Amino acid sequence: MSKHKTGKLFGIGVGPGDPELISLKAVRILRGVHTIFAPASDKDVHGLAMTIVRPHLPQGTAVVKLVFPMTKDRNVLKACWRENAVTIIKELEKGADAAFITLGDPLTYSTYGYMLREIRMIAPDIEVETVPGITSYQAAAALVHRPLAEGEDALLVVSGAKGGEHIRRLGSLVDNIVVLKTYRHFQDIYSAIEEMNLTETTIGIRCCGQPDERVITDIKEMIDEKPNYFTLLITRHKKK
Repeated sequence: MSKHKTGKLFGIGVGPGDPELISLKAVRILRGVHTIFAPASDKDVHGLAMTIVRPHLPQGTAVVKLVFPMTKDRNVLKACWRENAVTIIKELEKGADAAFITLGDPLTYSTYGYMLREIRMIAPDIEVETVPGITSYQAAAALVHRPLAEGEDALLVVSGAKGGEHIRRLGSLVDNIVVLKTYRHFQDIYSAIEEMNLTETTIGIRCCGQPDERVITDIKEMIDEKPNYFTLLITRHKKK
């Protein structure tokens, strides 16, 4: 008796916001899977991924929303990852392929990485394929025509979830810095950038690739106007 074949899971990066910034491979796969799992936070800030792919989907494609709470409580997060992983596995066990979509790239500050680990722990035999996507900072750099690295430059990509901690600790060791997740502790991030004399070379990009896209060339303006979830900074040391 042959073993029941489970469906294949595709982890797909759908880009930063513009529906045209999604790969041909991603579109082809999304049009062929039975079910799409769309992550969303309890504040629905991640629902953008579904907005990006919707124009590319055949009518009637099954979409399952998976909620991931915006919390720092690791116990709550782990329970959520496990519950959502089980939901995905149950669908794959029916024998049909499915896709888990994520903003930007699936392996860069993405929920997909946590889900992948959970699925492999619970059901290690399930076949998985990860399809890369354009990150928000790549799209933002293109928007403002800012090279992220040239020659022997070093590029640092950090989370600002803990404020300017990473900038202070590592910023002097590199040439160019990208700061993601600036929305919670922007004041401290700004202070770190100011301490390193980088304010003049720092650009803020809000909602890159989305209808309300905005470029802020003077980041002092962002102190009083709290950045939203989709705001990042690109900065660099002045060339000698």
